Amino acid sequence: MKPNSVVIKKYGNRRLYDSSNSRYVNLDDIAGFIREGRDVQVVDAKTGLDLTRVTLTQIITEDAKDKPTGLPLELLRQLIVASDEVRQEFVMWYLKSAFDTYQKVQDAVQSRLGEVQSAILSPVEMMKQLLGTQVPAQGRSEAEPELEALRKRVAELESRLGKPVRAKRGLRRKQKRKV
Repeated sequence: MKPNSVVIKKYGNRRLYDSSNSRYVNLDDIAGFIREGRDVQVVDAKTGLDLTRVTLTQIITEDAKDKPTGLPLELLRQLIVASDEVRQEFVMWYLKSAFDTYQKVQDAVQSRLGEVQSAILSPVEMMKQLLGTQVPAQGRSEAEPELEALRKRVAELESRLGKPVRAKRGLRRKQKRKV
């Protein structure tokens, strides 16, 4: 078994025991393991029979109870009527087709997002080049002396603003005392 795998033992009373972490789990826990990318194997505690496929199918059907997703109802009825071999082949074909379509849509969306992102970044990069705001690779930046001069000017203006504000506050206090 891989280091990132979980072995679940299913007992006759339908309880599921995670032997890797020594605790009882439920179907939601198993679904969580799978979403985390862990390999899950479910075995019958008494016989050792592999019940993984049945348990994963149960997780899917339990999840579908609350949502109107999954296979269409009429299709499910027809699958029950059809022989086991035909049903199995069809379900495998249907699921593979659905998954392939899903992958194609995901790839197309990712591709389009990449195009949109590069279209957004392209004008920004052009503006940086036009304005010359790119920082030189070596040495001191040409804009540093100007930046320092601006900082000094801002500090000077702040100090000028600070003095009159204090004086005005003092005047207000004197006016209040007179009243």
